[in-house]
Amino acid sequence: MYTANDKRYDTMKYNRCGKSGLLLPAVSLGLWHNFGDNSDYENMKAMCFTAFDNGITHFDLANNYGPSEGAAEINFGKILREELAPYRDEMIISTKAGYYMWPGPYGDWGSRKYLISSLDQSLKRLNLDYVDIFYHHRMDPDTPLEETMEALDQIVKSGKALYVGISNYDGPTLEKATAILKELKTPFIINQNRYNIFDRTIEKNGLKEKAKELGKGIICFSPLAQGLLTDRYLNGIPEDSRIRTDGRFLKESQLDPQKLENIKALNEIAKRRGQTLAEMALAWNLKDDYITSVIIGASKPSQILDNVKAIENINFTEEEIREIDKYSI
Repeated sequence: MYTANDKRYDTMKYNRCGKSGLLLPAVSLGLWHNFGDNSDYENMKAMCFTAFDNGITHFDLANNYGPSEGAAEINFGKILREELAPYRDEMIISTKAGYYMWPGPYGDWGSRKYLISSLDQSLKRLNLDYVDIFYHHRMDPDTPLEETMEALDQIVKSGKALYVGISNYDGPTLEKATAILKELKTPFIINQNRYNIFDRTIEKNGLKEKAKELGKGIICFSPLAQGLLTDRYLNGIPEDSRIRTDGRFLKESQLDPQKLENIKALNEIAKRRGQTLAEMALAWNLKDDYITSVIIGASKPSQILDNVKAIENINFTEEEIREIDKYSI
């Protein structure tokens, strides 16, 4: 049985999630990749132990994380049951529903039927009575927003989640969802969105400013742009890279000559700051109080140790910000 590091809380920074009472670690561990059927179980355990030993208390999942769908929840549930169970009350475990999960009209999007059924399945896979945060994973153009938000409210009131969040929403829809959940007195505290130096969508669609105005936290996934904001691609595309070995979420067309030059320029800025490119990219996300946490992915424990170093310097000069913006396309 795993025994946690006694000094696990000594160096991690914890940020308040919006105006709620919940604190999240500045760095959270995402189980999107590398926790599926095709991953090594002992390595999964080592990554979870390394994360928790270094103050990463938040583990982020979704119903469809794998491959195959549900595998990440099954694998993490096993690790939790066999190794981490004594520390459950020190952990924030989140999951989501909103993307395709099973055949037929009830296994996708944002209906009450889908969200509640999906969470029931997730809890069984995780072997938990509740999750700490449950998200609706994406906006549904067809289901009334009221129905989706009322389902989130029911989930909390039934004791299956402590808090709720929304993911991949824009600013105007966030505002509408907030109004509904405020009337229902639902503990809605967090938005999860893609955000990194290269992807500024939440700045353009109003989500970032609206979340700040409404007192909601933001947690960012893909802060390293699927590995582009690391030293992996400084000299081209390695044969063992995600582009070559997977290609589902990062394609060769995304690394054109101009992007490669921008990555090299950003790496030079990071060097001047005494950071790796990955450390600077994570620090950039955390530089102001708009962002509660960044979700890192990892394929081995050493990457987690490298990434948590980002919190050692999250301060940027105005000149550095302007220079980074210049290479953000």
